[in-house]
Order: sequence, then C-alpha cells, then structure tokens
Amino acid sequence: MDDRPSKAHSPAVEDYIKHIYKLSEQGQKVTTTELADRLQLGRGTVSGMMKHLATRGLVEHRPYRGVELSEAGRKLAIRMIRRHRLLELFLVETLGLGWEEVDEQAERLEHAVTDELIARIDAKLGHPQFDPHGAPIPDAEGQLDHQDHLVLADLHAGQCGTVQRVSDREAMFLQYLRSNGIGLKSKLEVISVDPFGLMEVRSGDQHAHLAREAASRVFVSVDE
Repeated sequence: MDDRPSKAHSPAVEDYIKHIYKLSEQGQKVTTTELADRLQLGRGTVSGMMKHLATRGLVEHRPYRGVELSEAGRKLAIRMIRRHRLLELFLVETLGLGWEEVDEQAERLEHAVTDELIARIDAKLGHPQFDPHGAPIPDAEGQLDHQDHLVLADLHAGQCGTVQRVSDREAMFLQYLRSNGIGLKSKLEVISVDPFGLMEVRSGDQHAHLAREAASRVFVSVDE
C-alpha cells in the first residue's frame, strides 16, 4: 500500500477523494451536484476542485459519466478510509466514546496522524476488520472486503434480521438508534410497516419507529 506521508495532499484533497469513493461505493454516479450536497459546498467550488484533482491525476471527469477516481485516486481514498475507520474504532474501544461521537473526531485526526501511528493503532486493536458502525476496514495492503447486506427498509412485518452496519453520516440518527437499544449485532424484529413506509421494529424489549429513509441506513442479514 502507498506509504507516502498524508501531507503529500492537502486535507481538502483527501476529503474530496474520500467522499467521491464513498458515493461511488453506494453505486451512484458521482456528480458535482452530489458532491456539493455531501460536502455542503457550492457547485462552483466543487467544480473548481474537480479540475484541480484532474490535473493531479486523481480523478477523471467525463461528460454524462460523472467523476471517477483514477487508480492513484482510489489508492488515496482507500488509505484515508483505513485511517478514518481505525481511528473511529480506537476512539470507541480505547477512549470509550459513543459511536455517534467519533466520525467528526476521526475526520480531524485522519489528516494529522502518521502511517507509523496508524500501524500501531491497527496492531493495538488486533488488526480489526470492521469499524464501530460495521464498515469494513481496509488492511495494510489496501484490500477492502465488501459486504453485501439488505437494508432494513426492505424487510416485511414478521421478518427478523441482525444489524451488520449502519450509516455514520448523522450523529443524531446514531444516538436515536442507541437510545432504542439498536447497535451492531442487535437482533431486530419488524413488527409493522405502514402504507407510508414507517416501520416499527423491536430490539429486545425496546421498540423503535423508523421512516423508510432512516431504515434504509441500517444494513442487516436476514435471520432464516
């Protein structure tokens, strides 16, 4: 895996590359509009950065195909994702932070830590495969084990599933899940789904109500 120091690229470049990868990972065509929405920036600002990334050989921007990472861009994205997810797990496992607290902290730290420190964190944690939200952590060689899971929103009343991964984009959402007894490996039973997609689920002796959009951010394996 590329072991160049993080400062070979600015934090802004690293963030853009990481978010392009995460959007493409979801099967989306990555457009400047999507990126602007994700990063909460103006489209003109994002378009300017796309040109900069293209000149550095990190992306290819083609009409009607959106933005695609080059091989160099993909390697940088995987490297930053590895840093971010290991830092999140370190903050949870070592410092006791909640899973809703660590994304913002890891965003700041990932640009400053050295590769040596990341390697030590990885070893200290026992070379983990998943972060606190169930997302796979790339290994030291940049290999990433993609997991295919159903979204909770696709289950029907009476079905049961085990939580394997949750979206970490909103701290309030993660806090709501935790307050209702929902975490990784939680066993969920779908109690009901109304005509508008509002889902009632049970986790242990607690019940939660999730709109379809929220239930689409919880990934499960279905219990047979």
